Amino acid sequence: MASADLITDPLLQSVLHSAAQARQQSLTILDLIDTFHASDQDLTTSKLDLSKQQKLLNAHLAQLRALNRKAVLGVRSTKQGTAEARSEIDSLHLQLQNLYYEQRHLRGEIAACEDYKHTYTDIPMITTEEFLALHPEHGESSEHDLTVARIEDEHAQRKALEEQKQALVKRKEALGKVVGVKKDELGRLDAEMEKWVAGQEGVKKIFEVRDVKMAEDGEKSAG
Repeated sequence: MASADLITDPLLQSVLHSAAQARQQSLTILDLIDTFHASDQDLTTSKLDLSKQQKLLNAHLAQLRALNRKAVLGVRSTKQGTAEARSEIDSLHLQLQNLYYEQRHLRGEIAACEDYKHTYTDIPMITTEEFLALHPEHGESSEHDLTVARIEDEHAQRKALEEQKQALVKRKEALGKVVGVKKDELGRLDAEMEKWVAGQEGVKKIFEVRDVKMAEDGEKSAG
């Protein structure tokens, strides 16, 4: 494939075209010189023809230099533009990589949150249907708001039960103290009753001894 077929830029093609014209004009001058040396043409006429061809060559060369200078400047501008574009692409690529890493990090965080075992899942709360039956005002709430409301309701219920439990504990402690006092009183009464019963047994024995003695005395008198 010829170089002209590989180059598609109009400016570079014009440079190649101008170079081809200058080359062809140079070949024409060389042919003209060879013809002059091989023929007996008039020297003045030959110089005039050669001068015309050289002027054409100079014109082609001047055009070629101008186009070459313009092409060089264009190449420099293209290189600068390419460098700037490459720098911008590198910057965009770096940003893309950073976004990719951030996306992967966020996906990992989302997966961790989705797999996280929340404490509220272990709380034996009432079912959603039972909650909505008791609190119909949450019928249009989102799943998140509904879950929060259920947790808050469970907390309120447990707080109320805890208060009732503490009140019952205090009442139990108070009743325990009362029972303790009553037990002490009963103990003292038992002790007093035992003393009283023991005293009654002593009196009974005295009367029994007296009755026996009186019976013996009666028998002696009768005899």
